[in-house]
Order: sequence, then structure tokens, then C-alpha cells
Amino acid sequence: MLKSMFGKAWMAITIAILLTACGGSTLLKQSEAVSPQGNEVTFYALGLIDTGYRFGGKNPEAGLDCSGMVSYVYREAVGMKISGSAADMARRGKEIDKDSLRAGDLVFFNTLNRPFSHVGVYIGDGRFIHAPSSKGKVRIERMDNVYFAPRFEMARTYFD
Repeated sequence: MLKSMFGKAWMAITIAILLTACGGSTLLKQSEAVSPQGNEVTFYALGLIDTGYRFGGKNPEAGLDCSGMVSYVYREAVGMKISGSAADMARRGKEIDKDSLRAGDLVFFNTLNRPFSHVGVYIGDGRFIHAPSSKGKVRIERMDNVYFAPRFEMARTYFD
């Protein structure tokens, strides 16, 4: 019994230390509670960092564009088929408030002077991962950066 209580306390301390090291805070906002599927999507997407960009690209070997990256990640990580352009993806799923974003949710931007022309995967702490054509590699950006903040249009979730 004592050993079990010690193990649980040790686990709680370890998690608190990790959250402090990674997020600057020991508490996650309620809106950033991770779903198991969202967690899988996030970790899979992170594995694509530095993958090359290719317009129309749908796999890492050939290169990825934004919607190709999302389709690939959702299919491989959780077996969910999400296909089409960023605008097609914006028409599906459940619309959520920006304040309700959780890891694995999709964020949409107007980057080409047309609605929903870019999509990324929210990874938590105000950041998302995406396949941009500029600088040509999958990377992480902040939602509040000077380029993306004014272009944000909507967030969607595909998870409960």
C-alpha cells in the first residue's frame, strides 16, 4: 500500500516537473486537456518536423503541403480519413472557439487572400505545426506571431 502511494506521488511530481520544464507552468488550462487521439496526432505530426514542402504532396517521401500533411497525420496516427484541400477540411469537423483548442485540433488561416487557404495541427501552448511553402519545411509556429495571428480564421476538432 505504501509503495503504491509512493509510486503515485512520484508520478505526480514527475508530471509537474515535466509540465514546468515544457510549458512554463505546472497547470494545463482546462481547454488544453489532451484527448488520446489528439495526443497521437500531435506526436505523429512532430515526427514530420523538417520534412520538405511540395505543392500537392501527400507523403513525407515526396514532400507535403499543408492539407497533405494533415491528411497523412490523421490517417497514420489514428486511422481517420480527412482529405481534400484546407477549405474542404474547414467544412468538416466541429467548429470550436480558439480558447477551446486542444492538441490535435486543426487551425485554419487565410494566407492566399481566400478563406481557409492554409491548415495546421494545434500542438498546445499556443503553437501549431504546419507545412508552409515559405522556407519549405514542416515546422512549428506560434498562433500569435505577426504573420499568422491576423490571418487566423477558425478552429475545428475531429475528436470528442
